[in-house]
Amino acid sequence: MAECKDIRKRILELAFKAGSNGSHLGGSLSAVEILNTLYHSGFNFNPSDETRDRLILSKGHAALALYCVLESVGIITKEDAETFEQNGTTLFAHAKKNISKGIEFSGGSLSLGISYAIGVALACKSKGINNRIFVLLGDGECDEGLVWEAVMSAVNYHLNNLTFIVDCNGLQSDGYTKDVMDHSPLEKKFEGFGCKVISLDGHSEKEVSEAYKEKSTDCPLAIVAHTVKGKGVSFMENLQQWHHGTLTQAQYEQAMEEVSHE
Repeated sequence: MAECKDIRKRILELAFKAGSNGSHLGGSLSAVEILNTLYHSGFNFNPSDETRDRLILSKGHAALALYCVLESVGIITKEDAETFEQNGTTLFAHAKKNISKGIEFSGGSLSLGISYAIGVALACKSKGINNRIFVLLGDGECDEGLVWEAVMSAVNYHLNNLTFIVDCNGLQSDGYTKDVMDHSPLEKKFEGFGCKVISLDGHSEKEVSEAYKEKSTDCPLAIVAHTVKGKGVSFMENLQQWHHGTLTQAQYEQAMEEVSHE
């Protein structure tokens, strides 16, 4: 398995290369263990297999982290990854659906991914496909009413093939989640709707890996992964302004040095 520090370094490299276009660094860095561990937990993400497991990136602005993980497992090439946010690319700041490259959903408008995931989980069940559907959300995204309509539907239809993962880093584009819309603790919200819930340290590969082994018998599983926005870079951690930003040469060099020794 690629080390998480190598995934973070790759995120920084591609973000720096994107230049003035900027990148969603904070939320990509917080989601590294969540995504990297998922793709190394024995699930089948082979794009050519209809019975594959699926990750729906509802938290669309974490696309850069997803690209770097997909590159590390050989689903997208290094050459493809290098085109991130460059002219002519298919790898945008928010992912565009491309099954051949392992991208299951066109993300951007928050809360639509979780709704899409409900449909995918229902479709797979109706076809008798014994797979798992994972959907990654942000905690700020959970301000959206559509998220909770989707959770309610998933419980109603007993979608035990569906796992919600919340990258709970306490920040969103316009501030701290507790100040914008305080819905803590999220664990209680998912429990109240009828999900099986696991709360964990989202930067502990061991805890994340163990959680992915869990599966409910008659309802969705909800994993609330507590993380740090901008994880690994001192001048980004827990700061709203790094939801999306542009790295200077000096910042890039400092960030790479810090991540290399985390």
